[in-house]
Amino acid sequence: MSAGMNPAQQEAVNYLHGPCLVLAGAGSGKTRVITHKIGRLIQSGLAPKRIAAITFTNKAAMEMRERAKALIGRDAKDVVICTFHALGVRMVREDGHRVGLKPQFSILDADDVTSILKDAGGSTDVATARTWQWTISKWKNMGLNAEQAAAQAADDNEAITARVMALYEERLTAYQSVDFDDLISLPLRLLRDHEEVRAKWQSVLGHVLVDEYQDTNATQYDVLKYLVGDAARFTAVGDDDQSIYGWRGATLDNLKKLPVDFPQLKVITLEQNYRSTSAILRAANNVIGPNPKLYPKTLFSELGEGEPVRVVDADNEEHEAERAVARIQSLRAGAAVTQGPQYQEFRHFAILYRANHQAKPFEKALRKAAIPYKVSGGTGFFDRAEIKDLCAWFRLWINHDDDPAFLRCITTPKRGIGHQTLGKLGEFATQYKLSLFESLFTSSLSSLLPAKAMDGLHEFGRYVTDLEYQARRTVGAEDSLAFMLQWLKDIDYEKHLYDGEDSEKVAAARWTNVLEFCDWMAARAGGQTDEDSGTTTVRETKSLLEVAQTIALLSTINQREKDADVVTLSTLHASKGLEWPHVILAGVTEGMLPFKLDDDEGRQQVVSDDITQRLQEERRLMYVGITRAQRSLAVSWTKKKKKGREMVSAQPSRFIKEMGLDQATVKEDPREKLRALRAEFAKKSQDNAAAALAAQQP
Repeated sequence: MSAGMNPAQQEAVNYLHGPCLVLAGAGSGKTRVITHKIGRLIQSGLAPKRIAAITFTNKAAMEMRERAKALIGRDAKDVVICTFHALGVRMVREDGHRVGLKPQFSILDADDVTSILKDAGGSTDVATARTWQWTISKWKNMGLNAEQAAAQAADDNEAITARVMALYEERLTAYQSVDFDDLISLPLRLLRDHEEVRAKWQSVLGHVLVDEYQDTNATQYDVLKYLVGDAARFTAVGDDDQSIYGWRGATLDNLKKLPVDFPQLKVITLEQNYRSTSAILRAANNVIGPNPKLYPKTLFSELGEGEPVRVVDADNEEHEAERAVARIQSLRAGAAVTQGPQYQEFRHFAILYRANHQAKPFEKALRKAAIPYKVSGGTGFFDRAEIKDLCAWFRLWINHDDDPAFLRCITTPKRGIGHQTLGKLGEFATQYKLSLFESLFTSSLSSLLPAKAMDGLHEFGRYVTDLEYQARRTVGAEDSLAFMLQWLKDIDYEKHLYDGEDSEKVAAARWTNVLEFCDWMAARAGGQTDEDSGTTTVRETKSLLEVAQTIALLSTINQREKDADVVTLSTLHASKGLEWPHVILAGVTEGMLPFKLDDDEGRQQVVSDDITQRLQEERRLMYVGITRAQRSLAVSWTKKKKKGREMVSAQPSRFIKEMGLDQATVKEDPREKLRALRAEFAKKSQDNAAAALAAQQP
């Protein structure tokens, strides 16, 4: 089963009976180790359903599931392979009654949370609500509730936010709803405070594997500790050199705690890189070198020296973008000569940068050159208004107490129920501490509203109840699709989309999204659950209502862009876990990468330790960028950059010097290289034409 693995990988796979930390350097085959270890655990006699492999994104979970299926076969379908949040949902659905939640609770998205916070804090300002949201999320990830946050508030702003948090928590309880942070903090409460729940889950899970362990926050670490208990059968796989999410609560302290909390911890280091050439890895090792090491490691490769890393300077951002395009064109042209047309594809190229706003000049330059591209991290499928509308209906079927979903459904499409009616309904619900749906059928409500308004509300309430009844009994793909199409016809949703858009083309595109969503939901009801790379895993059929309970966790539908022949533009954070043959790291200037360290607006003084920690994380970000490249890497910087409306002088990032590039490395002007290649092609064409002409002579 483990043929072709190096000794370190083999050791990690075979170590089964205690806590294990696998320090997997970039490109060292960590997913291969995890999937082979799942197979080894099954081979040793552990039931597949007692193995959990936890990662951070749906995409990573799907990839791991597919690879496990290819390696292990049918047993893979019973292994719990999911995100931390998906496991949290399962735990709270099963045991949430102990903290006052019904199994049909709702999961709120970011927009719902912002709306509730605005209401709870008495503010109409979205920016203020988002600031509260960010701080509350940070506190939850630290394991704090509103009372604890108030006790340690550092200033008046934090004290206000803690009060808003208390009101927000009250509303979540009333709405029988949770946010994404609760999907980690509530399982922790259940495991920590309820011994029988802890015993149950420790019995259910015989071995836990955690991918991207360096990205865990304090709460996730505590969940892991309680899940594995004294038996401590777990495998944590991660890389301290790729920890780049400190700003959202991830902490390297979790790596420091492991040998303290688990003294018998086995540490295995994976240093052989299967992705990049030696020239690229040398630059990566040099950059990360100045950071303090929890566990020393040095990546090496057997793929050969490869092309030297190039440094490209430019006058300004537009010039930098032109040079990036010229580099892509010259590399493609060179590949056509030396390696054949299969190496000319645009999908082999990526331009990576520190912040989203840096994409604009590259987009313009690529469009001008007629080069297709995609910007990673655009609007997700589930973030589209039409999909949120449909999801709100599903949420309301599952949980009648979900007030944000109720308000979206009753007003989208419009049903002749005005804001005054809804305002009075809201006042009534608040006064009697009821949800909006519960209030509909309360006899005393009729004293506040006219008969026509009451009839409209009652009709809506009965319709929602009827839809829920039908969805619970609609099983399988064909019936689910028919049910959804009839429902959309009943509420006249297609007309709603066309009435709301000036452009028929935009309305048609939105309606196409709706139909795609219905097809996808129906496929899941038919048992097709794990879509990736054109493959599906078929499981038992489900009712439409059961499928609806899972959609809040899914951030995107796979739109089969994986193999699209386009250049990728991406932030460094979004590029983690990906790789390309040719990478251009752009905007590598002081103040951008590393991002400004001592110019924090709103802070009178930046603590020295804080600057040091942030510099170390920025260095790890540069390391991640470098190690995305397989065969060639160019690092570009600009002599001037925009600051507001002015152009100011810029300096190359300190990281360029830290890369320790060979003195022989040439500063590259891709335009010159492209001109030389074109001249070479022209000469070859002339020579071929001359030879053909000579051959025709008698």
